[in-house]
Amino acid sequence: MGFLPLGQQTEYVSEYDAGLLYPIARVDKWAEMDIEAERLPFFGEDIWNAYEVSWLNLKGKPIVALAEFRLPCDSPNIIESKSFKLYLNSLNQMRYESFADVQQLLETDLSNAAGAPVTVMLRDVDSMAALVVLTPDYCIDELDVEIDEYQPNAELLTVDASQGVVEERLVSHLLKSNCPVTNQPDWGSVFIDYKGAKINHQQLLKYVISFREHTDFHEQCVERIYIDIMRYCKPESLTVYARYVRRGGLDINPYRSSAPLVLGNDRLTRQ
Repeated sequence: MGFLPLGQQTEYVSEYDAGLLYPIARVDKWAEMDIEAERLPFFGEDIWNAYEVSWLNLKGKPIVALAEFRLPCDSPNIIESKSFKLYLNSLNQMRYESFADVQQLLETDLSNAAGAPVTVMLRDVDSMAALVVLTPDYCIDELDVEIDEYQPNAELLTVDASQGVVEERLVSHLLKSNCPVTNQPDWGSVFIDYKGAKINHQQLLKYVISFREHTDFHEQCVERIYIDIMRYCKPESLTVYARYVRRGGLDINPYRSSAPLVLGNDRLTRQ
């Protein structure tokens, strides 16, 4: 992927340019995971947060904002993150009358790039206090496990059917994968909310850790986790939600679920 803007010496433009957005088709990775684009086995969104959004008002005074973007998981494309950042930077010296004008511009450009409607919410920076720090349920990270596999291995996943049907919300902060363009580390926390035969917690932790040297985008890691748990643990219901640490002023937080739902955008402490 050497032709992508990420990982290359880049000139930061100060004039608006929607052409900076670089879409990447989802279908290739779906095919790799035996997912049919016409019959997706999940619902969900990719929630992006931007903390470095700025433009000028009509008098030339800078405005700064926080932005939330929601891309539907069935959109034909994801948007490469460095191109997203460059696009946002292209607004820095542009003049707009209102938050609403900028929001409409962002929704139009991002929807065109994703190939599906993208929703945008712009907030004043003072609203940061309204964002809640997410409190996890049962964290499996303290379990004592031994592992030497650092590529995803779904065969690590097991269940204990003898305990009947359970409902659990588990979290691990040990999710790490690598960017497919720069090979830089992506750090995240993954929440697994399910109903079904009890998943072996030690084996689940080993499975999460096995992503440590895996190369994929955030969205595709979450989809792989969802698909693997569904195939090997066969829960009645499942939601997989990852909250990734921000890079370049952006964080990406995909979730995939067996039922339609809209999740909130509460932040973890390290975000």
